[in-house]
Amino acid sequence: MTELLIVFVVSDGVQLMDIAGPADVFAEANTVHGRPFYRSVIAATKKDIRSSCGFSLRADLLLGNIRNQCIDTLLVAGSPDASARTNDPVLTAWLQQEAPKTRRFGSVCGGIFPLAQTGLLDGRTIAAHWADVDCVRERFPAITVDADAIVRQDSALRTAAGVSSGLDLALSLVREDLGDRIARDVARQLVLFYKRPGGQLQYSRQKELSPAGRSALQSLQRQIMQQPSAEYSVETMAGMLALERRQLTRLFAQETGLSPARWVEQTRLALARNLLEDGGKPPKVVAAEAGFGSVRVLRRVFQRHLGVTPAEYRKRFGQLHAPLPALLNQDQAE
Repeated sequence: MTELLIVFVVSDGVQLMDIAGPADVFAEANTVHGRPFYRSVIAATKKDIRSSCGFSLRADLLLGNIRNQCIDTLLVAGSPDASARTNDPVLTAWLQQEAPKTRRFGSVCGGIFPLAQTGLLDGRTIAAHWADVDCVRERFPAITVDADAIVRQDSALRTAAGVSSGLDLALSLVREDLGDRIARDVARQLVLFYKRPGGQLQYSRQKELSPAGRSALQSLQRQIMQQPSAEYSVETMAGMLALERRQLTRLFAQETGLSPARWVEQTRLALARNLLEDGGKPPKVVAAEAGFGSVRVLRRVFQRHLGVTPAEYRKRFGQLHAPLPALLNQDQAE
């Protein structure tokens, strides 16, 4: 059987992990499969590419010279400043012509921007890095962004949210082509999550704690941030601003894009995340101080918004607060 050709399209400033991570997944799949199944190559508009970390790359193929290549999978790799880069008309034209010919095509992290520029993603749903979600929505309103997705499939389109999620994308392609057993063996060998717990919003740092809108609304928001455990029903908040309930709801929607109740919940969630990351307080105290009242409610909100429990979140993002000597003594005691 002919090897499946995987083409990584890169430009100056590319993040190495966007290509090296997925390429290693495909290479390991070849090893586990017992014979070559994938062949990965780098393609660009010029031979010499400078990566975001300063390493130099040499393209295997020039886009202008690709003729009669049977590309199975085409992936556009990103760069840290992809959203601010000017459009490359040569790259755009090439992608418009070649991507529809492939069995599947997509992007990793910032690669979504040059791919979206082609118009091929209009009417589709994609994954994008949490920090790029608003920019993608603003620049490409015809595209729907799944803000929490690590990897997203929409027909022949495959998109990965950011950097390390390229590994998740490649693993999903291996599973698609060679089945669960080989994909699981690849994940074990490379020490990867076979299925990453939760979505990418657990990694995000959105602006939940930033007051927004006119001064009266910001005053209310600051009070909620300072005293999150108080009662903040819509009626209570409307009374605090001497507004009717309908007026307050309209004001929040206009100034924040959220309902009053949703703004309060997201602010409490942000406070709880900070407490779990920065302190050693037990969940009961975190729930009370963040305004959730009970651990059950805290857990339910974390699961709904982040896809993980508070305990799982703390394990991943919490700090070690015991001094180093204490940790060493504990290790010796054990």
